[in-house]
Amino acid sequence: GENTKLSGLIDDVHSYRDKPPRLQGSVEVFTAIWIPIVLIGAPLAWFLSGDASNWKIMLLLWVVACPCALLLAAPVPHAASLANAAHSGAIARGGDVLERLGRVDLALLDKTGTLTSGRPRLTEVVMAKGKKKDSAMKLALGLEARSSHPYAEVIKSAAAEGGLSASNVVGHRDGEAGVSGKMGSAKVMFGKPDWLIKEGVKVEANLKKAIDKAIQEGHGTSLLSKSGNAIALFVFVHDDIREGADALIKDLHSQRVNVELLSGDLTSAVEAFGPRVGLPAAACRGDLKPQDKAEWVEARAKTHVTMMAGDGFNDAAALANSDVGIAIGSGEQVNLDAADVLVPGDDPRLIGRLIHLAKKTRRIVAQNILISVGITILLVWSVVSQFNDQLWIGVLVHEASAILVILNGARLSGEKGIFAMIIELISDLWRDTREAFSSLIAQRAARMERA
Repeated sequence: GENTKLSGLIDDVHSYRDKPPRLQGSVEVFTAIWIPIVLIGAPLAWFLSGDASNWKIMLLLWVVACPCALLLAAPVPHAASLANAAHSGAIARGGDVLERLGRVDLALLDKTGTLTSGRPRLTEVVMAKGKKKDSAMKLALGLEARSSHPYAEVIKSAAAEGGLSASNVVGHRDGEAGVSGKMGSAKVMFGKPDWLIKEGVKVEANLKKAIDKAIQEGHGTSLLSKSGNAIALFVFVHDDIREGADALIKDLHSQRVNVELLSGDLTSAVEAFGPRVGLPAAACRGDLKPQDKAEWVEARAKTHVTMMAGDGFNDAAALANSDVGIAIGSGEQVNLDAADVLVPGDDPRLIGRLIHLAKKTRRIVAQNILISVGITILLVWSVVSQFNDQLWIGVLVHEASAILVILNGARLSGEKGIFAMIIELISDLWRDTREAFSSLIAQRAARMERA
């Protein structure tokens, strides 16, 4: 079990949660300067007060000026939000990622596999004149019987639904963009239309028209031929929208995050797809090779805080060039290495929830810093002005500020809210205290019996 991917991800969550964010590093640098100032400044304040008997001012300043709450301001919210994200199904590589994600103002989304399932489906079989669809399906099945190509799997499923069996095809050979074989004495081929035409296959007018239409709409096509003549065109659609894709776009826009769609598909197909999920055609870009995607993301990162989400091997460079890279539903190791956030599931809405969590984390960290600094300044002023000379009050307020910062940060760990969390905490403390005393009483009773 320790060698499984799941165990590795669990270990990663713990290590990412314990990794201090960059903001925490800045706080620690400040405290490294502040603490010597307090250690030296407290005796100096006592000396300058002119009252040798007023030595408590030195102790009070040492207590109230200690930056305990400030040191807890960032790590507690980050640890809580990282745990929350992991429970939701997203693994962020540390607090730095959340800090950057909370500032994202441009989301760049890969189309295939992120907003669509990436699994093709057969929508149409266009037949040449005088040819039968069942015969074409049997022949295509015979050619694809040994293939694991996504189109082959679709044809196998379609044939199984129709109760069709494969034609007897022998001598299978992989071609430049398809497969060929022999059925009897006739050569049969199945693959991209360009490849078949290049090999001398004749295509009649209605099939050529269907090919042009499919290309214009951005659909995939495979042409089937026998004895040098095309007999059927299989049209595959890739743009089956994932559940929640349109909700993700709305969520990102509501958080004032602009969205752009990137794809290697034809620009016309990508621009036609965009409005279906709530994106204008102007925000959709197609005909992008992997290097084109990486260069586009790099250029956008110069003027925006960018987030790139993708699932395929080809997205790795783009993920690495963005401020925050999110690998969705991907088992590609190169993607997992390049990404800042891993989302093993396939629900795109989790991206929006993750950005919302990151923005909330930034707000709570800012609140914690204001609380800790504000209370420290107030306590120091109260001591220096001699408004408060009671050590117990200084200790109480100082520790209360640390507890307040912890509770405020812990709100990010779940959906219950601060009051429900406090009630649950008090209940747990009460139950644990009762159990401890019950155990103590039982031990004393046992000793008395033995005596």
